[in-house]
Order: sequence, then structure tokens, then C-alpha cells
Amino acid sequence: MNEIKIRSIKIGSKHPVFVIAEAGINHNGSFSIAKKLVDMAKKAGVNCIKFQTHITEEEMTKTKILPGKISKKPLWDIIKNCELTENEEVKLSKYCKERKILFLSTPFSITAVERLEKIKMPAYKIGSGELTNIPFLEHIAKTKKPVILSTGMSEMNEIKTAVRLFKKYKTPLALLQTTSEYPCDYKDINLGVIEKYQKVFKIPIGISDHSIGIYTALGAVAKGACIVEKHITLNKKMSGPDQKLSLEYKELSELVKGCKAIKEALGNSKKILKKELPVLRFARESVVTLNKISKNEKFTHDNLTTKRPNTGQIPAKDFHKIIGKKAKKDLHKNKQLKYSDII
Repeated sequence: MNEIKIRSIKIGSKHPVFVIAEAGINHNGSFSIAKKLVDMAKKAGVNCIKFQTHITEEEMTKTKILPGKISKKPLWDIIKNCELTENEEVKLSKYCKERKILFLSTPFSITAVERLEKIKMPAYKIGSGELTNIPFLEHIAKTKKPVILSTGMSEMNEIKTAVRLFKKYKTPLALLQTTSEYPCDYKDINLGVIEKYQKVFKIPIGISDHSIGIYTALGAVAKGACIVEKHITLNKKMSGPDQKLSLEYKELSELVKGCKAIKEALGNSKKILKKELPVLRFARESVVTLNKISKNEKFTHDNLTTKRPNTGQIPAKDFHKIIGKKAKKDLHKNKQLKYSDII
């Protein structure tokens, strides 16, 4: 359970960070913009671009409820205006295949799952709002396809219930630490939860980050996250509730580079590296005479010191081993001491 596999991509602590570019509904219902988001994600070097499959009537009742502080428009209107048709999703999936980037989409109803099954969706990303929707989770679990589950707006007992459900069906699972604020304050990110999830669940853990910029996403990688999901946009000034907190191309490209760099830097061995040896040679010190020393004179703190470079026979770490011994011959000032100089 320490890794999952989506097509040929292995996801886990021993593999490169899996970066998901969350296009979501930032296409505003435009197939043309959706394709441009695919191009942007591909150019930036992400593993996967993810959309959302909304069939408004199937996922919610007609309502005028607002999506919190995200928008002043009713949620129904936002979702309805951002729907892609089944045919558009089929075309989008094919376009991603042509561009050689993994296509995923988050369903919000069982009907949406059935639509995505027709497209032969290789895995499912489930949003935080569906974490406690047991019949929905069961429907996806029965597909036996890998699942990446966000955990915003939830408590540990609710997450454990969802994890048990997927384990029951032997469905490969990864969890994302998520805070469902848009945008999310840094103080609410709780990167420490990543390590807690790793200890409790022993499955791949990542982050779905809704904060501004790429700082916390990179911090998550340093904490051991093997999946990073960030919203993307062509332009933060476009209309839509998620545009302002999304990454444009330059930031997304930097995120990809940063994830690779931090992942490479996560080693935990401490030894002198081969590449450090040339530096060690000039940066460390050798035992050196502080002034003239006569034959048979004792070596003391007053007539010995340590100085760079580390090209002498006796390194600075052995300084105290020499104190109290005697000089075999007269020694001039600033001489790197040799073992042949010692009685």
C-alpha cells in the first residue's frame, strides 16, 4: 500500500513527486480554453492535468446557496456555466493522449462516474466534499481503479471510515492533506498532518494546496508529500471563483522544478561525499607550529596551532594527541607538523 500506479506512473515516496495541474472549472465552460490549459500544463512539465465532471442536476438540488466567500454568484449558476459536455470530455481525453499528458477528471455524482467510465478513466480524484458520501465512494471503489482522495473539511474518524471502505474493496488509495479555504491562509495549511497521515495510514500522502503561490506546496514535498495538486489558470484576472488562487504558467513551471529539486535533496545519510573532498582539502586545517620549536622541546598550546589547508600529515582533529610529546628536531615557524618531527 506504500505506492499506487496510474497507467505506467508509479506514485509513492520512492518515486518522483506526482504533480497534478488542477484545471478544475477554470476553463469557464470553454472547450477551447480547456485545451489551452492542457497545453500549458504539458509545457510546464506536470504529470497530469485534472478537470471536473459536473452534471449539475445529478449532483445537487436547485438552490441559490452561495459557495461561501468564494463568489457572490449562486453555486448552481457557477457549476451550470462551467459544465463540459460528454462529447467535449471525450475529445479532451483524446487531446491529452495526443499531447502525452495524463487526463483525469473529478466526478461529483454517480452519473458522472459512469460517464468517465466510458472514457476509460484510469484513476479517480475525489474532492473533499465527497469524503463522507458513502454510496458515491462505494461506487468508485467497485471500479477497483486507483483513488486519490482529498481530506478537507473532515475529522480523523471520517477519514478512517473512508480509508476502511477503500481497503475493503482493495482499491489502491492515496490521501491528500487539504484545507478547504479559497484562498487558504498559510497558518491553516497544517503541513504536519502529512507526517501524521503517513504514520497512521501507511499509504501515499500528498497535498491539495489552495494557498497563494507555491511555498506551501514545496514545503509539503519537504515533509514527504509524494503528490502535489495546485489549481492552474491562463490568467488570474479571468472570471471564476478559483482563478485568483491558481498558478499561471511561470509559477507552475517553477513548482515542477522545485518539486524535483526538493525531492532530490531529501536524503538522510551523513558522510563525507566524494564531491566534498576537494573542498575538505583546503577548508579544513592541519597541525602547524606557532613559532620556532627547539629539538626535545615539548609541544604545547603555546607553540602549536591549527591552520589551513588540510594538506599536512596531522589533521586538526588530532591536535590534542600531539600535546605533551617532544620535537625530534628543530622546527621553524608555520611548519605543517609531520609524524617524523615527533619523538
